[in-house]
Amino acid sequence: MSFSILKQIGDAQKKKAVVDVRSGDTVKVTQKIKEGEKFRLQVFEGVVIRVDRKESHTARIVVRKVTSGVGVEKSYLIHSPLVEKIEITKRAKVRRNNLSYLRNRSGKSARLAGKDFDRVAVNDVTVVEEVAEEAPVEEAKEPVEEKTEA
Repeated sequence: MSFSILKQIGDAQKKKAVVDVRSGDTVKVTQKIKEGEKFRLQVFEGVVIRVDRKESHTARIVVRKVTSGVGVEKSYLIHSPLVEKIEITKRAKVRRNNLSYLRNRSGKSARLAGKDFDRVAVNDVTVVEEVAEEAPVEEAKEPVEEKTEA
């Protein structure tokens, strides 16, 4: 198979709109979990310590939180149909993509410096969908000819 065919298949699996998640963000990830014949939604809230392959259909985030004194990390494929929603609650100023050093820290030394951001605009994925749909329409317009006086 050629690379272009594989790329088309991968792009077909991507979600149309996803939230722009970065390292240092505190996120709530809502995931579908199947129990028997039923599905339920489970929310996992923590700090994103790693973002991988952001533009690919295999984009992944690693989210970490400390529960009862035990560090828990979960890895989520952003474009997976089981990931219902990703909501950013806080954004922090970080200088690297992989925050693995947070695993060795606890208490005050594990804090990240907060950064102001527009929470509503960042979490609104419908705006991204509308812009993506309007863009091809603008390209389809015919060029307007200028009238010259002779």
